[in-house]
This record gives sequence, structure tokens and C-alpha cells, in this order.
Amino acid sequence: MEARKRFGITKAKLYFTAAFILICFLLLIFLRPSAPVKQDKATWLWDAVMIRSEAEKIIEFSRREGVNTIFLQIQESVPANDYRRFIRLAHEADIAVHALGGEPEWAYTEQYSEGMKLLSWLEKYNMESKPEERFQGVQLDVEPYVLGRWEREQEEVVTEWSENMESWVKQARHQGLEVSAAIPFWLDSIPAPDGSGSFGYWMQELTDAVAVMSYRDDGEKMYELSLEELEQADKLGKSVWIGIELTDTPEGDYLTFYGKSEEVMHNEAHRAAVLGTEHPSFAGLAVHHYEEWYRKITTM
Repeated sequence: MEARKRFGITKAKLYFTAAFILICFLLLIFLRPSAPVKQDKATWLWDAVMIRSEAEKIIEFSRREGVNTIFLQIQESVPANDYRRFIRLAHEADIAVHALGGEPEWAYTEQYSEGMKLLSWLEKYNMESKPEERFQGVQLDVEPYVLGRWEREQEEVVTEWSENMESWVKQARHQGLEVSAAIPFWLDSIPAPDGSGSFGYWMQELTDAVAVMSYRDDGEKMYELSLEELEQADKLGKSVWIGIELTDTPEGDYLTFYGKSEEVMHNEAHRAAVLGTEHPSFAGLAVHHYEEWYRKITTM
């Protein structure tokens, strides 16, 4: 007892010191700065005619909302010089522009030439344009499941779709383009054409990125519907955009933020982004689409 007193050591002091060390350790854990949330966004711009008169407005809105990728539909009625000017403005704002094309029927063998026509146009356009005026990628948005044949001959449609995609992606890679596809979250429930697994996984292996149409009005559900693609992309070294729907749809209010407040949309989008940031494959949110997004922000 005298030795303890001599050295100033008591049982109470030992307990106090241990508790103090534990509290400091816990504070270090809980007060440690968390990883920043990935705020990047992409958006679809379907009406390319808009870039003729509204290019600056589109770019400024996109820059302000954190958009770093625009999927811009290719329309024959829009002159190449309008695309050049728009992409040049986007380049100055550090926004990549990817050509957008596709129709449900493109999945069929007899529609193979439609995809090649788009890629031929892209090759000619990029060769005749300055580096800062070129498309950096292409997104193929082919949705044959909205057609009646999908119900009758799903296996045959998947086979034709996959053969077309393989040829288109090969051509796009030859041009040095990044390739993405817009896919529904349930594509992982469809068998791959080669029997190797799911068609969703097959599509991710083939492309550089996918935009998952994980449309819900709840950020956590949006993330959950994209989770399988995110985990697969983590392993494959690919990228995934989590899709967010803003348009009016007859399929159900729970699929969209149409008619809901801007605050609700931002809160749920942030929640999805927080969860998505845990994955190295998360590229950001893909907002469908620019026109509806602009209307919501500017009118509400």
C-alpha cells in the first residue's frame, strides 16, 4: 500500500486513465471526417433541337447542378455545326457529351444497320471536328421489352440484341469511344445469351458503364435496385449511374419525383448518392431527363 502511495498510483486513477483513453479513441472514430459524397450527375437530353437556341442555358444549368456527362440524342435535323458549338461550350465547362441513340426495335437483327448508321455518323463527325468538339462516348438505349415480341420470344430477342450490341460496341471501341447502355434494374433476372449467367452481368462486361433505370421516389430503394450492378461493376472495374426519374408516368407515382417538391427530390437523391459513394464503381446519378429537370427547378 505504501508503494502505491509513493508512486501516486490508485485503483481509481487506473480506471480513470483507461476510461479517458477509451473516450479519446471513440471520439477519433466518430469525429473522423467521412468520405465525401460523390455528387457527379449525368442527364439525358432527348430533344437535340434545343441546342440550337438554348446551348448556353443548358450548359449553365448543367454546370450549376453538378452534371459532368450529357447524353445527347443524335437527330438528322440538327446540323453538325450545332453539335460542334454545343460540345465546345460543354468542354469549356468540363462536361463530357456522349451521343445518344436507340429504339426498342434496334434489338432485332433486321435493325442492326440502324445502330451502325449512328456509329458511322459519329465516326465521320468526330474526324471532321476539333478535339474539343468531339463526342467522347456513345450510349445505346435499346429497350425491346416494351414491345409485344418480348413476351412471346424473349430468348430469341435477347440473342439478337446481344449480337447487335457486340458488333456496335466493337465498332465504337474502334473509334475510341466510351460505351454505355441504359438498362432496367431487373435485367439481372434474364439469362445471358451464352448461358454464362445473367444478361445484366453480360451487358456490364461488354460495355464501359451502365445507367440503371432504378426509378423510385425513395433514395434507399433507388440504391437497392442498383446494388447488384454496383457490386458487379466493383469487381469488373466498370461504372454505374443510378437512375432517377422526374417525368410523369402512368406506371405509378412511386416511380418518379414528378409532382413532388424539389426538397424531397434533393433529399432522396442525396441519400442515394451517399449509399452509392461506398462503391468505387459509382459514377453518380443519371437524371431523366434535362427538360423535366429544368422545369422542376425553375418553376418550383
